[in-house]
Formats: sequence, C-alpha cells, structure tokens
Amino acid sequence: MYLIILGPHGAGKGTQAKLICERYGIARISTGDIFREHIKNNTGFGKKVKHYMDGNVYVPDKLTNVVIGVKLKQYKPKGFILDGYPRTLDQARFLDALIVELKIKIDAVINLHVNKEELVKRLVNRGKKEGRTDDTEEGIRSRMNEYETKAEPVIGYYRKKGKVADISGDQPIDKVFKGIKQVLDKLIGK
Repeated sequence: MYLIILGPHGAGKGTQAKLICERYGIARISTGDIFREHIKNNTGFGKKVKHYMDGNVYVPDKLTNVVIGVKLKQYKPKGFILDGYPRTLDQARFLDALIVELKIKIDAVINLHVNKEELVKRLVNRGKKEGRTDDTEEGIRSRMNEYETKAEPVIGYYRKKGKVADISGDQPIDKVFKGIKQVLDKLIGK
C-alpha cells in the first residue's frame, strides 16, 4: 500500500502516519524528520534546509525532491506513507515520474483538514512542549499561508485523479484514525 497524507502543519499527519504504519506494516517517510535529522547532524544539506525552516518557508522543490528520490530508491519498501510530501504541484509531478520509475502507484491520499484557530493552538502548545523554535504564532501563520497557496493545489491535483479521502482532523486522535481505517480497509478489501 502506497499512501500520501496531506494537511496543514499541526493537523496530526505525523501521529496518524505512525498509527497507519503500525496497523498496516508500511514505512513512514517524513520530509520534516529527514530535514531535522540533517540539521541535527550539521550536514551540508542540513545547513541548506535550516535556512528555509528557520524562515518558516518551504524547502525548495529541487532540494526536497532530491531527498525523496534518494529515500525511495534507497530501499523499495513493500509500502509507505509519505508524510509532508508532496507539498507543491512540482513535487507532485516529480513524484508521479518517480513512482513510474519504481513501478508502483499511489493508492490513496488522506487529506486531514482542521480549523485554523485550532491549529494555531495545537502548534503553539507543541512548540512549547517539544522546544520547536519554528512553532511561534507568527511562524505558524506564515506556514499556514504558504500551505494555502502551495499545498492546497496539490489536494486538487490528487482529487482530479480520484485518490483523495477527506478526514476531519478536528476530532480526537482515535476517531481520526477510525475514519482513516475505514478508508484503508475498504481499499485493501477488508
């Protein structure tokens, strides 16, 4: 099973992606985690992406696509969920070409949608708890704006392909996951 999970920052993508991986035995590939690992290890790539992340803007497509290309070619997992990718139409088109090369197809795109003010509260709390310097109210609103202009067209792109399952992220974690399970179980014929 090859999946994408989309939604604004703080919608619960990472939490739900981890639950999906546990339940269905697939790999989670998170661009944010990959970027933060490079930053933590002070790699040349990490230094490049830190500049963008500190500025609360998306890492350019060219850099992000390289990371995803390397990661997906590095190990051909039996299945995966992409968490935080694609975030732009150029990334979605790059992914289309990459999955053709890998001889796989995206089975579903889970779109988590959450009330904006709820997102701000969640992210400010996450920033305090986890010490994430990018989770300030100003940074959050900047990323929301970028999400609306760049990522929302990606949802439309996959919606035209009939791949999108919309799930409300305004619910408790277990209810969100229950909605996702209904979609995925139907997909695999359970």
